[in-house]
Amino acid sequence: MTSILAAVLCAAGPATVYDATLGEAEKTAEVSTAEMKQILENKSAMVFDSRPAREYAVGHIPGALNVSAKPGVPISVYVSDVNEIERTVKGDKATPIVLYCNGPFCQKSKRLAAELIDAGFANVRRYQLGMPTWRAFVGVQQVELEGLRYVLEKDKTAVLLDARGTSELPGAKGLLLADVKKAKDDGRLPMLDHNTRILVVGANAAQARALAEAVAKEAFDNVAFFGGDPAQLRGAPDGARTADK
Repeated sequence: MTSILAAVLCAAGPATVYDATLGEAEKTAEVSTAEMKQILENKSAMVFDSRPAREYAVGHIPGALNVSAKPGVPISVYVSDVNEIERTVKGDKATPIVLYCNGPFCQKSKRLAAELIDAGFANVRRYQLGMPTWRAFVGVQQVELEGLRYVLEKDKTAVLLDARGTSELPGAKGLLLADVKKAKDDGRLPMLDHNTRILVVGANAAQARALAEAVAKEAFDNVAFFGGDPAQLRGAPDGARTADK
C-alpha cells in the first residue's frame, strides 16, 4: 500500500519544491533545482549563465560560466554569443549544456537555447527557475572581483564579512564560522533586513563559501562569496556598511 501511495504522489507532481520546474512547452527541457545541484556537483554538464557580464560578475551560481554578448544585439533582447559557447565546448555540439537567467519571467535563457538548437547543439536544457529560485532554495551565489568592487562602490547598504575573523578591508566585519549565531545579536548581521546584500571573503574560496552558506541558512537570501584573495580589494571604495545594531 505504501509503495502504491508513493507512486500516486510521484505521478501527481514533484516530491518537493526542489524537484519542481515551470513545466513549459519549449524545444528545450527544464531541470529542477535538485537536478541543477547534482549537475554542478557531478560536473555532468557545462552550465552557462546567459545574462550580461555585469550581472554575472555581481552574483552567479557557483560553477557557472559566462560568455560575451552576441554582437549588435540591444540590451532589451540580450542574448549570449553562440560562437563563444562553441569555442568554450571546443566545437563539441553534443556537450550537455544547461542555461539559466533571471527566472520565470526572463527570456534570456530561452533566446540562447533557441539559437543553440538552431546552430546544431543537441543537448541543451534550461534551469528556467533561475537566479531568484536558486537564491531562495540554495542560498549562495559567487561574486567576481569586478562585481565585488562594483557592489562596494554602488550599494551603500551592502555588508562585507571576512571569514578570517579579522579584516584589514575598509568597512569589513570579521566573522568566524563558529560565531554566525552570535553575529545575529551583536550587529554583524543585518537582522532588520534579511534581503540585504551580504558579501563574504576569506583566506580561500572554501573558507569564504562555508561562511556564506552558514549565513544563508540563517534566512539571508542575498549572500555571495568571493573566491579570490581579499588583498585584491585593498583600495576599493568603502561602500560596505556595518550591520544594524
